Amino acid sequence: MKQTLLEELHLSLTADVPFISPKFFYDEIGSHLFDVITLLEEYYPTRTEQWIMDAHRAAIAKAIGDCDVLLDLGAGNCAKASQLFSSIKPKQYRALDISKEYLEAAVADLQKQFPQIAMRAQAIDLSLPMAFPDISNLRKIFFFPGSSIGNYDPEKADQFFTNIAQECHGNGGLLIGVDLVKDRETLHLAYNDPLGVTAAFNLNILLHVNRIMGSNFHLPNWEHVAFFNESLSRIEMHLRARADLEVILPSDGTKEHVIQFKVGDLIHTENSYKYTQEDFTEKLHRAGFDNIQTWTDPKKYFLVCFANAKN
Repeated sequence: MKQTLLEELHLSLTADVPFISPKFFYDEIGSHLFDVITLLEEYYPTRTEQWIMDAHRAAIAKAIGDCDVLLDLGAGNCAKASQLFSSIKPKQYRALDISKEYLEAAVADLQKQFPQIAMRAQAIDLSLPMAFPDISNLRKIFFFPGSSIGNYDPEKADQFFTNIAQECHGNGGLLIGVDLVKDRETLHLAYNDPLGVTAAFNLNILLHVNRIMGSNFHLPNWEHVAFFNESLSRIEMHLRARADLEVILPSDGTKEHVIQFKVGDLIHTENSYKYTQEDFTEKLHRAGFDNIQTWTDPKKYFLVCFANAKN
């Protein structure tokens, strides 16, 4: 039985260690805030990945080869995928993301610019298994930029890669960007920008939860916390209670929940794992990919990979 978003939030917020899945960041406001984050000087992943994609455009296109369908995972405003159109020339483009309204508007605008490419917006939860039976016989290139894979715990990332490899049916591959391990200060600033945009992005998740559940999270009661957990090689983002407080979760069909938070208590909202190149390419091999080609920047901050699905 498919779990509803309301049921998922009830379970996560009433867990022994409360958490909210990062997919709930991306309502319309959150999607726009993330677009702003990518423009910040401190947030290196977007511009570094773009530098790699620009510097190695021809080599990446050669590695990919023919592309019947470009599947843009976590498409957002579709800007990153659209920059590939001139080099890999997809016949179809499918934009996949959780924020339906934002995605449809982006695809509608993009279709006007590229009328020769068949396009479709598809609302999808990337944390669940994916299947595309209508295009099973076509050469599919999955595109997953921005190091979004870092949001997945290592075991979930393995399942995600295995799912994609299987959906290629031996004819296609994965173009992916991943953030690499680096010095602590650079990582800290990327998630604690002085303008506070990342803090606003993190806090907005509570407004989204309120709209879904009818809960009563009050933003002034919470503050943004982000730090690098070196032992697990990940940035962690949390929301920390600024005072003792109660949060009411309306009935989930059984009973109303009242959650008690003490000052300093945390709600875990995101992990962002950082990999070494060797560890990451090994994950792809184990999941069912081979012929992995990689490109990076001079500082080795970020990695772009193309991996072919095994026959």
